[in-house]
Amino acid sequence: MPTRRHDGAGPVVDGVETAVYAVPTDRPEADGTLAWDATTIVVVHVAGEGSTGVGWTYAPAAAAQLVRDQLAGVVVDCADALSPPGANVQMSRAVRNAGRQGVAACAISAVDIALWDLKAKLLGLPLHRLLGEVRDSVPVYGSGGFTAYDDETLRRQLQHWTVDQQIPRAKIKIGESWGADERRDLHRIGLARDAIGPDAQLFVDANGAYRRKQALSVARQAADYGVVWLEEPVSSDDLDGLRAVRDAVECEVTAGEYGYDLAYFERMCAHRAVDCLQIDVTRCGGVTVFLQAAAVAASHGLDVSAHCAPLLHAALGAATSNLRHIEWFHDHVRIESRLFDGSLDPSGGAIAPRSDVPGIGAELRGSDAEEYRQS
Repeated sequence: MPTRRHDGAGPVVDGVETAVYAVPTDRPEADGTLAWDATTIVVVHVAGEGSTGVGWTYAPAAAAQLVRDQLAGVVVDCADALSPPGANVQMSRAVRNAGRQGVAACAISAVDIALWDLKAKLLGLPLHRLLGEVRDSVPVYGSGGFTAYDDETLRRQLQHWTVDQQIPRAKIKIGESWGADERRDLHRIGLARDAIGPDAQLFVDANGAYRRKQALSVARQAADYGVVWLEEPVSSDDLDGLRAVRDAVECEVTAGEYGYDLAYFERMCAHRAVDCLQIDVTRCGGVTVFLQAAAVAASHGLDVSAHCAPLLHAALGAATSNLRHIEWFHDHVRIESRLFDGSLDPSGGAIAPRSDVPGIGAELRGSDAEEYRQS
């Protein structure tokens, strides 16, 4: 057990370190509103009582600078290593003038995750056991299907998930070029249905590319292919638009991945804008806020779905009673398997957090990560 300070407070955090890595994609990627050829990951290590916790966020390098300049001093020597929520409150206050949403929220998330990993290690518990396990494993869905893919690449990826790995759910990107090519969107939806067969669930994600009536038109045509999940048919900031689409279509409408604070999730739920709320632990404020957001969703009778970062979400999913599934996102699966020990196996359509080690169950492999390091 960790020792406690003489003043009666808990064990201290005595070090915070950051590193930035940029990992090229295996081929050009794009969705409805963005294109990229590399993904940046900011990794944070928090040390205390002889142990080290690790956390990360998929965010610009500026998040690492913000950790160094505005957050590290908040948690070093003043945060109780056994009380991550206390540190989360203090970090949120520290970025008041910088702006809590966006990059600051991502920076807070990485530190908060590392603090929870450290706490679990100090107590000798896997994170999902510390949080309170409600299930042994968590369903996943294969995710990628980028608009930059040609038909054969898309087909191979979909069949890798649904045939090779037996994942019964798969998602592709639509809304190409801000919704400028509906014909190709529908062609790719049909191709996806053919590739995964009649029994697997088909999800699509427009990344906010469509206008309201355009989204309705695409959704009604996509219904012929059995699409059951329509993600961000319009901008996630357009709550009225999300609600209008949700009320008009049979498939589930979802959003929430750009939630950077608890109030965002409450507004989305209260507006009845989604059928399932997405939450991203690397953006929302870390483990502390993820659990709060899941509780907000539960109070509105909604399930939640974890956005990307599957290695981080496995423990949270096992400890969240209203979590439906985790996004097995192609980009992040590649990065997490290359940079970290503790990769998980989605075969059969579910992943289980590690129970044989304390904490999250992931450690950065410094030698493998070094070739991607930016700072």
